[in-house]
Amino acid sequence: MLTEDKKILIVGLGLIGGSYAQALKRKGWYVGAITRSQASIDYALAQGFIDTGTTEVSEEAVAQYDLIVFALYPNVLLKWLQTNQKYIKSGAVLTDVTGVKAKVVYKVQAMLRPDLEFVGAHPMAGREVYGVRNADCSIFNGANYIVTPTEANTEPAISEIEELGRVLGFARISRLSPERHDEMIGFLSQLTHCIAVALMTCRDVEHMSAYSGDSFRDLTRIARINDEMWSELFLLNRDTLLQQIDMFTEQMGRIRSAVAQGDSGLLRELMRLSTARRALFDK
Repeated sequence: MLTEDKKILIVGLGLIGGSYAQALKRKGWYVGAITRSQASIDYALAQGFIDTGTTEVSEEAVAQYDLIVFALYPNVLLKWLQTNQKYIKSGAVLTDVTGVKAKVVYKVQAMLRPDLEFVGAHPMAGREVYGVRNADCSIFNGANYIVTPTEANTEPAISEIEELGRVLGFARISRLSPERHDEMIGFLSQLTHCIAVALMTCRDVEHMSAYSGDSFRDLTRIARINDEMWSELFLLNRDTLLQQIDMFTEQMGRIRSAVAQGDSGLLRELMRLSTARRALFDK
């Protein structure tokens, strides 16, 4: 159980790590942080997001914590654990916030000491800005939170990470296998980012901002993208993402053919189906 006597460590004080810290501190948990930037530590301390923080990884900085949340890029997370898991308290539960699971969860569990447990999780929330200075735990309110357990996990640890999602304010907690998670996220998140990037790069739009309406702005909101993080996520989920891109390309081909052939019946059929399916997200 995620009782209030447990101490929580956030590794990586960016937008999501900072928002986790803010939410947990407000709810009464003791929260520590490790991150690369001393300025981020200073800001989080000044804002009351954390009780203590450091840029140096050491036994003193790590060993007191019962729950550790890794808000790191996938490859950075793997390297951090390879080097520093020796400092982690026996019996601690570990989790993450990364957007790809199959290429992360199994590797972490394979390298982890037998007295530690890692349960993958993915908060489906964010903004097109970065860093702890943009942290705001209200982004979790009403959002979805996915937990990705494997056969290596125990029910108490899985339940603790699900409880973490509830404490943070997420409205819906789901369990998916890492593979199922990556399939769903490949469509719902990664493909949509690909489409937004394609829209913004298929032609020069420098002088179009004065003429655009809400439709273009809404479709391309996520085109302001963290290129380092998202390129890593795309490539880690390459096979699944390629399937989603091919599926989308095929459907765009149907729409193109309908326009080229003047087939208003097919266009209206697709639009009615689109309207009905989109309504499901408004409930």
